[in-house]
Amino acid sequence: MTGTRKPKRVTVVGGGAFGTALAQLCGRQGVEVRMWVMEEHARDAINNDHENKPFLPGCPLSDTITAHKEVSEALVDTEMVLFVIPTPFFRSFLVANRTLFPVDVPLVLCSKGIENDSLDTPYEIASEELPGKYLRNLACISGPSFALEVAQNQPTSVTCAAVREEIALTVQHYLSDIMFRVYVGDDIIGAELAGAVKNVLAIACGASDGFGFGYDARAALITRGLAELRRLVVAKGGKESTLMGLAGVGDLVLTCTGTLSRNYQTGKALAEGKSIDDIRNSSKAIAEGVFTAKSIYQMQERTKVDMPICGAVYKVIYEGCSIKDALHTLQSRELKKEGY
Repeated sequence: MTGTRKPKRVTVVGGGAFGTALAQLCGRQGVEVRMWVMEEHARDAINNDHENKPFLPGCPLSDTITAHKEVSEALVDTEMVLFVIPTPFFRSFLVANRTLFPVDVPLVLCSKGIENDSLDTPYEIASEELPGKYLRNLACISGPSFALEVAQNQPTSVTCAAVREEIALTVQHYLSDIMFRVYVGDDIIGAELAGAVKNVLAIACGASDGFGFGYDARAALITRGLAELRRLVVAKGGKESTLMGLAGVGDLVLTCTGTLSRNYQTGKALAEGKSIDDIRNSSKAIAEGVFTAKSIYQMQERTKVDMPICGAVYKVIYEGCSIKDALHTLQSRELKKEGY
C-alpha cells in the first residue's frame, strides 16, 4: 500500500466540522471524496452549495466531494476510510455497519475522546467491535489541527499512529501535501489518551481565562495538566515520548490557548455563569471534553492515577461545584516536589 501516489477515492464517515475539513484536505488534492453524513440539511448543503453550512460555514468545498445518506454508498471503491464520529456514538455506528468496510485499506480513527463507563478509546472500541480481519489496518490521527484552519489550507502538522508501520506510512502519503504534514508513530494508546485528556484541560483553561486569572494560571494548568496526562499514559502502557510530540504537547497547547477550541469556549462560558445544559443547547457541535471529563474521572478512580485538574473539571460539570471553589481546592492542596 505504501508509495507516493494519491488514492483515487477516500471515504469520510461523519459530516461534522473536522470530517468536512479532512474531506476538503483530500478534495483539494484531486481525490474523489465520498462522505457519509447523517444530517439531511448538511448533505444538501454539501451537494448543492459545496459548503457544509451547518457545521463548517464559510469554507468552500471541492467539487470532488459528495455527501451520501447510505454508508454503503460512501464506501464504494474506497482506498481509505476516515472515521470522524464523536466517540459517544462510535460504538453503535460500528455495530450497525461493521460488515460493510473494505478489508485491505487503512481504517483511520480521527475522533478524540474516551467512552463513558467502558473507558475505551476509539481504537479500543474498534478493536472490540470490528471483525478481526480489519484490525491490522487500524490507525489513528492526532495533533494540533483545528478544523477551520485545515479547511482553509493553513499549515498543519499531525501524527498518524498505527500498529503496523506500513499502514501509518500509507496514511502519511495519502494525506500529506505542502500545507498538511503527517508524521508517523506507533503509540496509539498515548496518542489517543493525549487527544482526549487535552480537551478536559482546555475546559479548565477556558474557565481560568474567563475568570481573568491571567497567563500565569493558564501556564500552570497546561504544565500540571501535562503531568496528569503523563501519569495516565504511563499507567495505561503508552510512551512518555509521545507526549513531547504533536499528539501531546502540540495538541495540548493549541486546545488550551486557541479560541477556536470548543472545549476552551465551554470553560469560558462556564466562568460566565452559563449552565452546561445551556452551553450544549447553544451549539450544534459537541465539546468532547464534557463527555471525556466523566470518563477521566471514572478512569482515575479505577487506576488510582492522581489527576486533580481533570477531577476538578468533572466536579464543576457534573456535581455543581463552583469554579472558584474548584480553584481553591487545587491551590490549597498539600505542597510537594514538582515530580511528574
